[in-house]
Amino acid sequence: MKLTPTLAALAAAALLALGSAAQAATLRVANVGDALSMDPHSLNETLQLSFTSSFYEGLVGRGKDMGIVPLLAKSWKRNAPNVWRFNLRPGVKFHDGTPFTADDVVFSFKRAAGDGSDLKAAIASIKEVRKIDELTVELETSAPNPILPEALTTVYILSKKWCEENKAEKPVDRRKGIENQASFKANGTGPFRLRERQPGTRTVLVRNGSYWDKIESNLDEVVFTPIGNDATRVAALLSGEIDLMEPVPIQDVEKIKSAGLAVMQGPELRTIFLGMDQKRDELLFSSVKGKNPFKDKRVRQAFYQAIDIEAIRARVMRGASLPSALMIGPGVRGYFADMNKRLPHDTEAAKKLLAEAGYPQGFEVGMNCPNDRYVNDGPICQAVAANLARIGVKVNLQVESKATYFPKILRRDTSFYMLGWTPATTDAHDALYNLMASPQPNGQGQFNLGSYSNPKLDELTAKIQSELDENKRNEMIREAFKVHADDIGTIPLHQQALAWGMNKRVKLVQLADNRMFFKWITVAPK
Repeated sequence: MKLTPTLAALAAAALLALGSAAQAATLRVANVGDALSMDPHSLNETLQLSFTSSFYEGLVGRGKDMGIVPLLAKSWKRNAPNVWRFNLRPGVKFHDGTPFTADDVVFSFKRAAGDGSDLKAAIASIKEVRKIDELTVELETSAPNPILPEALTTVYILSKKWCEENKAEKPVDRRKGIENQASFKANGTGPFRLRERQPGTRTVLVRNGSYWDKIESNLDEVVFTPIGNDATRVAALLSGEIDLMEPVPIQDVEKIKSAGLAVMQGPELRTIFLGMDQKRDELLFSSVKGKNPFKDKRVRQAFYQAIDIEAIRARVMRGASLPSALMIGPGVRGYFADMNKRLPHDTEAAKKLLAEAGYPQGFEVGMNCPNDRYVNDGPICQAVAANLARIGVKVNLQVESKATYFPKILRRDTSFYMLGWTPATTDAHDALYNLMASPQPNGQGQFNLGSYSNPKLDELTAKIQSELDENKRNEMIREAFKVHADDIGTIPLHQQALAWGMNKRVKLVQLADNRMFFKWITVAPK
């Protein structure tokens, strides 16, 4: 099966040529939220994985065209249907001077598969990690997995010695409030080192002068500041207090451009959707007692059809979104445009469905939503709540920072929630396995927080992972997405658009997965 990246066209449109690194510089960058931990295994969230990739690396990574490139592995090949051999890069050292070896790979994969890890799903297909020699490892999968290297782009390698010395053998587990040294300190192999960490306030990186590869950047320092308030973040860019920010509030794009600054916009692979608890016999947060209304497809469909997605696109997103009926969007392998047909927005039909399900007067339900993670996440949830009010559903909306939001929903302490997902593999199987397949201890369905379950979809997901025939694989992907759509397993909303603002001295690469690599950024002198 030919599994080549489908994102070259997207990436090419977003690629700016890097200027010459003639003079070292400081980059001052701001984001709406903070990376919640420096532990790369503790949260499978784009900002955290993007930020920690500056000082941690995987065996493989993404290039400027979104293709797979070698990092800590200089080469790899499949020696058998279930066995991949990775030849590690010689001469690499961690920031503390410790040599990088196969022992660190074996340790890191075991750590990423263990308790507290948010990266279990990425390596769930791996049955065993074997050290062949100091610079060679083999990964044996439980079944053939032709896209395994693509799944490893966000699985970063830590120093076994450092973790043991700092009592960080297990990942930070924010669901349980468990922290360790890896949350505040770092010792990777990457192009930058962590110099200062003040959670929620300021994080400083400095250039790694002994990095194993050439750094295509003139940055000797990166100062990262979370600024949650949109107006304050924009004002900081306009005044020159910061050099780069993301996201740019949709309503401020033209304001920034008219001030002589640049806004880089492009499509994002992330799909924003709403999930519903379909497992508990009684919802945690609802006026309905003794049963769970979300177990009834008619209720799920009523919620879906009550949402005016075109109004959200026009008024909340100001046109910067692509409404979706699927859990993946354009640019993801296995996306089929002819399947992207939403159920019509129909308030009266939604009311009728609720009445048929036994809720003619509606009911109350709690809804959880972040306000500093996705583009206009809080306003989107407010619009959804207003739509649902028209069919008699009173939404008790709780909007909060992702610092408290993610631990809560990842514990499944929610009845109705918002989530966004970018497939790390840029493949449909990623979304099927993480978001739609039945939750299992090995990491399957780890982010299926509503515990939707359909045995047919589980069966198809397993087959899709191993299928080598592209036509057969595509037909199974189609069938799996149809099963999920027919069940109203979740309520897809849209793919949001990227918008990064910067002064014109900044040259960078914007990828469709919204990961910002400092190693490709230059800042020209004033």
